[in-house]
Amino acid sequence: MNTTFAHGLVIGKFYPPHGGHHHLIDTAAARCARVSVVVAASTAESIPLALRAAWLREAHPQAGVTIAPVVDDIEIDYDDPEIWSAHVEVFRHALALAHGGPPEIDAVFSSEKYGPELARRFGAVHVDVDPDRERFPVSGTMVRHDPAACWRWLSPGVRGHLARRVVVVGAESSGTTTLARELAGHYSARGGPWAATRWVPEYGRTYCEEKLALARRRAKAAGLPEPWLDELEWESAEFATIAERQLLWEDAAARTGSPLLVCDTDAFATSLWHERYLGVACAVHPRARHDLWVHTSVEGVPFEQDGWRDGEAVRHGMDVRFQEELARRRLPHLTVSGPPRARLEQAVEAVDALLARGWAFAAPL
Repeated sequence: MNTTFAHGLVIGKFYPPHGGHHHLIDTAAARCARVSVVVAASTAESIPLALRAAWLREAHPQAGVTIAPVVDDIEIDYDDPEIWSAHVEVFRHALALAHGGPPEIDAVFSSEKYGPELARRFGAVHVDVDPDRERFPVSGTMVRHDPAACWRWLSPGVRGHLARRVVVVGAESSGTTTLARELAGHYSARGGPWAATRWVPEYGRTYCEEKLALARRRAKAAGLPEPWLDELEWESAEFATIAERQLLWEDAAARTGSPLLVCDTDAFATSLWHERYLGVACAVHPRARHDLWVHTSVEGVPFEQDGWRDGEAVRHGMDVRFQEELARRRLPHLTVSGPPRARLEQAVEAVDALLARGWAFAAPL
């Protein structure tokens, strides 16, 4: 029969959190009236403490679970009693801040060899949880070494943060949507963690359609002729809205997708369309972050007017602007050209090189 405790404690770096961590916290929550989770991060590490704490709060919203973040830059030496004491003081400080005073701890839950000593120093019982990692064969070291191989053990928040984001940009009728769709399909066909590879469509197109429909409804109600697309008036705030919603779509897709996300346009491209319609480029959205831009050249691609595009002359001018700005901003990019199959092959070669570089994590203390 499992013993019920008043206040359980879980301590870790959560660099980053994974399925084993979540199992540990859930086990403690099931056996304790309340649980405190101390997130002890070093300033030398490359995932911010606040972000780790936010991921854990999202994954464990149940009542009675308190996430207590703290900076712990003390070296690790399990054989040094003074270092042990220094770490425990940091943990106690985090608990006191989280609870408005030092709480009593009667159980420490861990999967680590240092668990019994940590419990002894808190005057608590040690509860061993999956020490051989049979149920969750994963560790923070494994995740940092190869996130893609551990993808199944990562929560949506961590996936959204780690997913490599590739953006396909270009002028109108240059094949951006076709390439984005085919690129996602190529990696999805690899199976395993890549099976969920997705592409994010262009929100600006949706916004434009809705804007024109609204303008036509208003014109009809006023007894006026229906406006055409080139008669619409644009405001700077609309482009900011487009960029923000594009990023929301992107973030949502990254949280549920594979280690790779393909995006059909981004805030950078939106800034150039702002320039096209209002005469000046707007700032790129500060939260937008991408790893590679694939620019689709208009060369060799016949212009197709679908009723929503500016025209051939504007297309060539925008193609030049994309090339100029990608170079000026020193964004990692390539320009693909030729028939569709050749463009896909060029893009795949670049994305494969990006994925081969892996993920960079600063070494933990």
